[in-house]
Amino acid sequence: MICRQKSEQLFAEALKCIPGGVNSPVRAFRAVGGQPFFACKAKGASVWDVDGNRYVDYVGTWGPAILGHAEPSIIKAVQVAAESGTSFGIPNPSEVTMAKLICSWVPSVQKVRMCNSGTEATMSAIRLARGFTKRDKIIKFDGCYHGHHDSLLVKAGSGALTFGHPDSAGVPAAFTQHTIVLPYNDVDAVRAAFAANKGQIAGIIVEPVPGNAGLYLPRPGYLEALSQITREDGALLIFDEVMTGFRLAKGGAQERFGITPDLSCFGKVIGGGLPVGAFGGRAEIMDCLAPLGPVYQAGTLSGNPVAMAAGIAALSRLEETGAYASLEAIGAELEAGLRDAARQAGVPVQFNRCGSMFCGYFTSSPVHNLDDAMKSDRERFKKYFHGMLEEGVYLAPSQFEAGFISTAHGPEEIGQTVRAAAKVMKSL
Repeated sequence: MICRQKSEQLFAEALKCIPGGVNSPVRAFRAVGGQPFFACKAKGASVWDVDGNRYVDYVGTWGPAILGHAEPSIIKAVQVAAESGTSFGIPNPSEVTMAKLICSWVPSVQKVRMCNSGTEATMSAIRLARGFTKRDKIIKFDGCYHGHHDSLLVKAGSGALTFGHPDSAGVPAAFTQHTIVLPYNDVDAVRAAFAANKGQIAGIIVEPVPGNAGLYLPRPGYLEALSQITREDGALLIFDEVMTGFRLAKGGAQERFGITPDLSCFGKVIGGGLPVGAFGGRAEIMDCLAPLGPVYQAGTLSGNPVAMAAGIAALSRLEETGAYASLEAIGAELEAGLRDAARQAGVPVQFNRCGSMFCGYFTSSPVHNLDDAMKSDRERFKKYFHGMLEEGVYLAPSQFEAGFISTAHGPEEIGQTVRAAAKVMKSL
């Protein structure tokens, strides 16, 4: 049994001054039971807790650590930038560099606006879509989480789904009356919604590969259908690529699947581990933003020079190292090992993977949407989670979260993970 005495003491102190003892709900381990550990260091593919225990990390700061933790070029870029000042509230050269990088890597983005988080990015993109189309209604999908802003916190994924409260208290019904929620991977439902709301739908917002209810992939032709339907109706297609952007491919999920959305939202990787978000798209749409247009959006820390430096370093390193082929190979190796471990143990598992993102559901049925995901055996997952943690492997503390692989995950880490899974699966 791993000793976590210092973590237990810290959690007891945190409970007295932080709601639930954590600053983001899923960290509380409520979905799996027990108490969270407190991290003090991360390097490469590993994270250490305050008691000195080392874990192979598949959370990766929930996605940004695509190059592994404390990547030297990112650390150096942050140090250099911080020496010149941590915040200006004035335009800085790094904002321009980052904007040019995003526009060059993602062809659908002609102009981009920086912000401070994925939540800000999706919130702003929704406002912009409504302002551009002069329509009010937005379509989202079951299990897709687009941040904790009021209008989209309806049947959401991530922490809201984990704790069984998709509709948060404190959100007036009037704030969500223009939000239409549909099942993912169901084209007929989308067509029906547009037919019932002709000329009223501003746009569709979607995670092209949903990563907040575990992980499931779009059926062949699904994303293409969303693009066609919105185009024919004069609505906008918004890709929430906060997780998938710059991770599933250089140009994100839209490159991987060959889709051109009207607007895209980013975060995670472009911050290199620091808080950041961005949204961009066609120039005519983006020019509706203030100061050019009537749609207001602002932020004192938007384009923060330290965050920009970290993100520029991350993207540059990804390009230099040819990381995407490596991530695909590592992901395939992990998938094969975990599938084999489950097969040998006789445990039914659906293993979904897209590049360096993955999720294993304890169910014998394929998982294509939230209803499918909800059929998974969450009690079995709890045992699996704690078993893997005892073996030094840290997975997301919820059945309904994606796992993330980094270029720092090598044969040693993959081997440890597969051996741990083989051992734990036999005890389930």
